[in-house]
Amino acid sequence: MGKTTVTLIKADVGGYPGHSGMHPDLVEEAKKHMRKGVEGGLIKDYRVMACGDDLQLLMSHERGVDNCDVHGVAWRAFEAGTKVAKGLKLYGAGQDLLKDAFSGNIKGMGPGVAEMEFEERKAEPVVAFMMDKTEPGAFNLPMYKIFADPFNTAGLVIDSSCSMGYRFEVWDIMEHKRVFLDTPEESYALLALIGAKSRYVIKRIFPKAGHKIPKDEPVAVVSTEKLYQIAGEYVGKDDPVALVRAQAGLPALGEVLEPFAFPHLVSGWMRGSHNGPLMPVAFSQARCTRFDGPPRVIAAGFQMNNGMLVGPADMFDDPAYDLARQKAQEIADYMRRHGPFEPHRLSAEEMEYTTLPHVLRKLEDRFEKVP
Repeated sequence: MGKTTVTLIKADVGGYPGHSGMHPDLVEEAKKHMRKGVEGGLIKDYRVMACGDDLQLLMSHERGVDNCDVHGVAWRAFEAGTKVAKGLKLYGAGQDLLKDAFSGNIKGMGPGVAEMEFEERKAEPVVAFMMDKTEPGAFNLPMYKIFADPFNTAGLVIDSSCSMGYRFEVWDIMEHKRVFLDTPEESYALLALIGAKSRYVIKRIFPKAGHKIPKDEPVAVVSTEKLYQIAGEYVGKDDPVALVRAQAGLPALGEVLEPFAFPHLVSGWMRGSHNGPLMPVAFSQARCTRFDGPPRVIAAGFQMNNGMLVGPADMFDDPAYDLARQKAQEIADYMRRHGPFEPHRLSAEEMEYTTLPHVLRKLEDRFEKVP
């Protein structure tokens, strides 16, 4: 058996109702096209899931990353889902499909993509994280805590295979550049970047030289597509996804999940224009209602078995996260009381990529110099 590739591709092809959730007909339509991908030998296994109004397509195969055949399976599923959404007059039908025709790779066409290729270990746990009503930088804090914070990940202190640290690939999504930083020795420099989460985003994390996992195999990857950069105007938040490997020389499963017990503030929420708490929820609770939120994250746990997906296990369907959900609701109450004021509303710089500029243009001619 060759290397296994796990590909997670998401798109908003129609919300039900509004931007809150996913109509079951879209899920069933996507499953039809995923089955065709298996029957045609393009993919080995798949799962169709939903987080909020985003359709989530998880596929396993042996074709490597950026494979046009695999991406084509997802694109056709999204196109078919869009057709169903339009037939049901769902909200924002085809919103994330920003190009008219598939050009061989789904990147840059609207959907978010996270995928990794690796040699399966004796036991290979993989967690697929899916978020709604937020942006790729929402993963910065949890990814740092998983792979670089010893107060979160005990393995960094007591497991010799973890204690050497990890290499972070960080993208400047404004300048379209990237930098590689090693932890723990460059932790402060890393934090200086990723604390500015609307610009600097963790893309991939690798083991360092000497780790039992090859240094060119990513152990975590995040989707970093920015919809406003592709479309040229605001079309919604990016609703990122991520894949994380766990155990056997990597952070344990519980260490991978632990950061989400803290509902940290992220950008997005209503109209992509507000800061709010990221709430970890079960699959059945991944419907964004209050003020189109608050932002949600779900976690689907799998064991890989020779390229087949064993799962998913609904990792946040657990009373251990009840306090996190309660705290998120308290934070949501506090932030909502600010109404249209910062820091609930995003800063002026970030609002440049929302619908606010259309309002400001109407006032341009009415501004006058102060004497």
